[in-house]
Formats: sequence, structure tokens, C-alpha cells
Amino acid sequence: MEEITWSDWLDCNPETVQRVPENSGVFMMHAAMKILYIGASHNLRKSIMDSISNSCTKDAKRFKYSEQKNWESLKEQLIKEYQQKHEGKLPKCMC
Repeated sequence: MEEITWSDWLDCNPETVQRVPENSGVFMMHAAMKILYIGASHNLRKSIMDSISNSCTKDAKRFKYSEQKNWESLKEQLIKEYQQKHEGKLPKCMC
């Protein structure tokens, strides 16, 4: 898998999400040290904002993102890597 440069883990709130770029990329959300969701989009800010109001991911405490042009294939790679580490399971909010 290619090297990904991630942002720091950021608090899940609208004020923080407003500082996220409107570029394409991938993101992860977590609560209690467990990944809840792995996402990707052509507009990171909009997708993360939508996710913090989703019924499952609303409990997320933090998120991180990486701006990427090849976001679709990278999301698939991140999910596969997660599944390899977690006995084939998907993150809680992706089931």
C-alpha cells in the first residue's frame, strides 16, 4: 500500500470540519479507540460534515483525513487492510 500522509486526529465538531479542505481524499472516524468508519470522497469537508450527523457515526469523537487524488482505490485498500487486522470484519458503521 502506498504511504499516506494523514492529518492529526481532529475533534468531530462542525467548527473543526469547516477547516477541512474541499479536496478529494480519504478519512477515518473513531470513538473509544475503535475505527467506526473509513470514507472517501471528492469533497472531504462535505463528506465528513455529513458523517458527523449520521446516526451511526454521530458518536465519533475524532477523525483524520488525507488529501488524495486516487481516493476511490485508496479507500478499498484501507478497508482491506482493516479487514486483515480484524478477522475480516468491517468497521462498526460500515456493516
